[in-house]
Amino acid sequence: MTYQDPNMTQDTALITDPDWWRGAVIYQIYPRSYQDSNGDGIGDLAGIIQRLPHVASLGVDAIWLSPFFTSPMLDFGYDVSDYRDVDPMFGTLADFDALIAKAHELGIKIIIDLVLSHTSDQHPWFVESRADRSNDKADWYVWADAKPDGTPPNNWLSIFGGPAWQWDTARMQYYLHNFLAEQPDLNFHNAEVRQELLDVARFWLERGVDGFRLDTVNFYYCDAELRDNPPLPEDQRNDNIAPAVNPYNHQDHLHDKNQPENLGFLRDLRDLLNEYDAITTVGEVGDSHRGSEIQAEYTGGGDKLHMAYDFALLGHVHPTGTRIAEVMAKAESFSQDSWGCWAYSNHDVERHGSRWALSDAAQRTYAALLMSLRGSACIYQGEELGLPEADVAFDDLQDPYGIRFWPKFKGRDGCRTPMVWKSDNQNGGFSDSKPWLPVASEHLALSVEAQEDASGSMLNFYRRLIAFRKTVPALAKGDFTLIHADDTHIRFERSHNGTRAICAFNLSDEDQSFELPSGAWKVEAKAPFTVSRDGNSVTLPGWQAVFAVSSGSNTAQNSEESGHG
Repeated sequence: MTYQDPNMTQDTALITDPDWWRGAVIYQIYPRSYQDSNGDGIGDLAGIIQRLPHVASLGVDAIWLSPFFTSPMLDFGYDVSDYRDVDPMFGTLADFDALIAKAHELGIKIIIDLVLSHTSDQHPWFVESRADRSNDKADWYVWADAKPDGTPPNNWLSIFGGPAWQWDTARMQYYLHNFLAEQPDLNFHNAEVRQELLDVARFWLERGVDGFRLDTVNFYYCDAELRDNPPLPEDQRNDNIAPAVNPYNHQDHLHDKNQPENLGFLRDLRDLLNEYDAITTVGEVGDSHRGSEIQAEYTGGGDKLHMAYDFALLGHVHPTGTRIAEVMAKAESFSQDSWGCWAYSNHDVERHGSRWALSDAAQRTYAALLMSLRGSACIYQGEELGLPEADVAFDDLQDPYGIRFWPKFKGRDGCRTPMVWKSDNQNGGFSDSKPWLPVASEHLALSVEAQEDASGSMLNFYRRLIAFRKTVPALAKGDFTLIHADDTHIRFERSHNGTRAICAFNLSDEDQSFELPSGAWKVEAKAPFTVSRDGNSVTLPGWQAVFAVSSGSNTAQNSEESGHG
């Protein structure tokens, strides 16, 4: 029997609502690892189409599709060599059109990952740019002369290790690369570059996409004067952006990203998007110290990005109630009209269940918390199964980042291993051939097949949780007011159009009690959560979450649910 939630059908109001993204649940698919349809061991677009019913069963609003463009795959698609085509590894443009059509038929919107800050060094633009200093695209990338002693023009560092400058023997100059040396940075100070990238966005809008996830959105511009970055005091360093073993953390990145000129380009992009109906953007803000400030700057005012997410909940800092309250307060302090998109896991970080050493109960509580924060929510493929980080042996590593910093940092392959669909297949139902990364043996018991019909499974918990969120608009779109927070507990109120929802989370093993305000409250604890109530006094057992909903129309009555629903 396949699980079918009665609330799963897409709300027609959401389809036509230009603000459908506000409070949406977005499911990230990493195409290489979702489903292989042709037996080459690599996931593809046809495989994603095959698995769309699973995505629809979750009740999510949209898919964020990681890059599928033509690429030499040195950074697995984040090194683009043709922005207007599908890499043959993943299929064809016709396959992409079929994916759009099927997703829309199922009520799912498609957000694609645009990587605009840099290209592959095999992109025709860069091939021409590096040929000499006088060709038509000579200024399309960030080029600079060496210092008199032959060293790079400044002290900027690459996130992937070492200097952010690569010497080119044809031009006898350095070019900038914030990531791999094979990923040269485009020069956004050049108006032709900006226009070309807007045309790329238009190409995909015309094919029917519903929005863009903008990779490294704060890296578009660098300082035109190429000034050195100052050092960062040791007590301010963290590993939210780069692993602790990477000297990238030793600088205050004032000049290689986060430039004010970026706002102008984002406004131009928004003008383009406004020509189309109900389009959205979510920008990845990669910054350890100014993430919330940049998020607010990039999404406030209604004329730039719709949403942005920083790395506040993607790092190793354990999200205690105190920490969550600090993150939300910081985001709120910079702008009242900005909109965040929160995530615990993605294709670049260790899966959060392992990163924070969470029990099964704790993972469920944090999932409920994610679905209750002010903002939209991103969940990464396999998160709905409770997958832990896979341990990938050095000989099986594919990620150049991990190979560079092994063994202190094992790279990103552990979160990119194939999705597990079946338990009785050594490849988890992902492929009939050897997968590009090995399927973790500990993942097999957590497969979709194993969890599908188990009412208490993590998979069905996510389905109930997302469905519940849709029945309480305050959870998706409401204002946020903190009531109480300490390391083991956080409680806040969401309110929208007269409906109030008090959300309480016990982040400890011990029982915790609190008092509801006076009024009529419907207290709900979604299975497997339980709650004890005596009047307006509520007791929450360890690692449990509860929602108390009250409507201004008094349609909510005093009632109690003990974990059913």
